[in-house]
Amino acid sequence: MRATAELEWSSGVPQERYGTGMARRLTGMPCEKEPDMKRRDFLKMAGALGGSGLLPISPLLTATARVEPSGAGEPFDYAWLKGLARQLSTQDPREHAIELPAPIRNLDWDAYQAIQYRADSALWADDPGSAFRAQLFHLGLHYKTPVRIHEVVDGRAHELAYDPSRFDFGESGVEGERLPEDLGYAGFRLHHRDDWKRDVAAFLGASYFRAVSDSMQYGMSARGLAVDTASASREEEFPDFTRFWLERPEGDEESVIVYALLESASVTGAYRFVIRDREGVAMDVDAALYPRRAIERLGVAPLTSMYMVGENDRDANWDWRPEIHDSDGLSIHADSGEWIWRPLTNPKHLRFNAFGERAPRGFGLLQRDRDFDHYQDDGVFYDRRPGVWVEPKNDWGEGSVQLVELPTLDETFDNIVAFWNPAEPTRPGEEMLFGYRLYWCDTSPAQPSLARCVATRTGLGGVVGQRREYFSWRFVVDFAGGPMPLGEDVEVEPVIEASAGRVEITSARPQEAIEGYRAMFDVVPPDDGTDPITLRLYLKSGDRPLTETWLYEWTPPPAEERELRNPGHL
Repeated sequence: MRATAELEWSSGVPQERYGTGMARRLTGMPCEKEPDMKRRDFLKMAGALGGSGLLPISPLLTATARVEPSGAGEPFDYAWLKGLARQLSTQDPREHAIELPAPIRNLDWDAYQAIQYRADSALWADDPGSAFRAQLFHLGLHYKTPVRIHEVVDGRAHELAYDPSRFDFGESGVEGERLPEDLGYAGFRLHHRDDWKRDVAAFLGASYFRAVSDSMQYGMSARGLAVDTASASREEEFPDFTRFWLERPEGDEESVIVYALLESASVTGAYRFVIRDREGVAMDVDAALYPRRAIERLGVAPLTSMYMVGENDRDANWDWRPEIHDSDGLSIHADSGEWIWRPLTNPKHLRFNAFGERAPRGFGLLQRDRDFDHYQDDGVFYDRRPGVWVEPKNDWGEGSVQLVELPTLDETFDNIVAFWNPAEPTRPGEEMLFGYRLYWCDTSPAQPSLARCVATRTGLGGVVGQRREYFSWRFVVDFAGGPMPLGEDVEVEPVIEASAGRVEITSARPQEAIEGYRAMFDVVPPDDGTDPITLRLYLKSGDRPLTETWLYEWTPPPAEERELRNPGHL
């Protein structure tokens, strides 16, 4: 089952009205939200990542001093955390954001960047055999929610009391000794022994977190939970991770375990992350959710990305770079076994799609195009941005993968979100359990055995050199890999469906340059029709499918714009 909707974008309705976890993101990290959170309040990312969009460089860890926990510690395990989350769900929600103290209340971007965590205070720096170390983020700028951070050792949790001496305030103008002793932290980041100078994962702002792939580059973000994203009747809600527990790795263990408490007006949750840094970061996630009230649209395993300009969508093409995006498509491995590729777009209006009737075997926002020449960006290197693949570990039941695309004129705003939405209504007082694995990858660990879509291009239809008597729009889709019968005397046929209008000038022919096939067709929309048209395509030979299924959402332009795009007719 598939649903689609496109909402009007009037000047009186701000972009924040619908939301996708959009964040100011030149430097890569998500932002904190104000107490009266609006979409516009997600501004710049954490200054710690610098202005290039590349992975932050932190001081080399040379000393062995460790963060000293406070108190004797309390017994801790995941069962206890789930009990806490359940108990809190029966209580009135609390506002966690605070008015920051004067020294850090009005920090600008550069001043916040100047505050660096001291390398010799890194968690687990005293253990030469540890594969991981952790550094903490300071509050300030847009980060106004104190996060309580604990270390777990031998089953006991010790809170890491705030200490300004762990930070180098540099040229920020902040005098650490003037800050309150109970201030708290904003989040943390993890380093791996392969390179202590570059972090591999970070948790900062609301329930956002990021990790790297083999390229050691940050890109898109994940979240703990999405609540009422793109709802027409409710404002989007941004749950916070309000407490973290970092379990001290044992010996040379190649994983680190992080626990988190999630809180919002509508839901509480207990999370357990097992984080590994091998061929890109992988995270095993267990989430126990406890709704406080009914939720219209619950988003499980939400992924947030950016798509501004690509080979299939060049409306915002005033930039000198040919393509600008963190991800170029949504990939779904359906429960039925079908593989679906949905190229992303930068629509003129909010666009919402839902795919499937049961939980998929996997889904993800991916960057398949890895050719530097297609981006020409030697600053933030979009060709190196990791994709994220979600693999459910238990049966999520009925529901759908949902995709929200927002219009954007600026690459510094995330405008894409994808998540799993259960079909069963969310009821207060129940426990909802979800287990899944996140792969931060250059290439998805799950691949179709059929040929994959490697490029989508669009443009004016018709036959070159012939007068155009009506408007049509062309789609050119390239497939490569898999059992493509290259060089064989086999007829390859495109199977094309359109929800409206008519399809014409169809073809499928081999492309030696990509060792694959190119499908081409034109769509003639209904006269004056401007409703979105769903397109579906795959290639077959006889009764045998050769490719994954390409899905696309195209909105025909209004009549006056069709005339402008149809010079042959004029």
